[in-house]
Amino acid sequence: MMDPNEFALGEREFERIRVRLHEVAGISLSDAKRTLVIARLSRIVRGLKFASFAEYLDYLETKGTGADAQEFVNALTTNLTRFWREEHHFDHLIAHVGELMKTRTSVSEKRLRIWSAGCSTGQEPYTIALSLLTAYPDLKRWDFKILATDIDTSVIAKAATGIYPEGELNGLSTDRARLFERLDDSRIRVPSAISQIVSFKQLNLMSAWPMKGPFDAIFCRNVAIYFDKPTQGEVFGRLARILAPGGYLYIGHSENVGSAGTALRLVGKTIYQARAVAERARNAA
Repeated sequence: MMDPNEFALGEREFERIRVRLHEVAGISLSDAKRTLVIARLSRIVRGLKFASFAEYLDYLETKGTGADAQEFVNALTTNLTRFWREEHHFDHLIAHVGELMKTRTSVSEKRLRIWSAGCSTGQEPYTIALSLLTAYPDLKRWDFKILATDIDTSVIAKAATGIYPEGELNGLSTDRARLFERLDDSRIRVPSAISQIVSFKQLNLMSAWPMKGPFDAIFCRNVAIYFDKPTQGEVFGRLARILAPGGYLYIGHSENVGSAGTALRLVGKTIYQARAVAERARNAA
């Protein structure tokens, strides 16, 4: 039985929603997502006092503001993350940065740039910073910055606070749990020395990217899983082009780089390294 607070979603309206979401965010909605779409968009339709999804979609296409368009995207994106998720990626990054620190010895070379693309509520970029600064305290004296982006403005705002429920510590070792500050109301906070390294920005991977790189490492995990195959290859290809020579791309366990394989080589479980320019040319030939 349908929830009385939800609206009926016909085939035509569902297709309009699918097309709009793909055009705006590159996300492909399957038929299995119909119930999710109804549940998440009904609240917005009701809040705007429309009688149907058709009226809501007409409004978005003719009179809707940028805020309305963003709310549509925010409602239909999925945000599932936790601290130290897929731990082997962080172990690999620590080893990679350790090698970089051996070769970047002059003051001008002591620069480290990492991008967390699709950062959700911030656990991933904060884990990167916590892991690296714990392993290498000397990074405090480096020009070390982490860019964290997501298409969803609501999760970016939450991530920027650096505050989480205490339950986020569940499953972490005692040593890792100690890295966080405890607040009085069953919440935890990322230390300011860590949060200062991370810059949160709203970014749609389907649009132009203001940054040019190069990045020593890029995390884009469980983001492209929502894209169709051509879009996946396009995004991973663009990421490869702004990696530093020998830099690494970390992706989700259900993803593959597809057509971007000419620019990347698999070096570990869901870990890819940027190929040299000459090697890229040979693979593309």
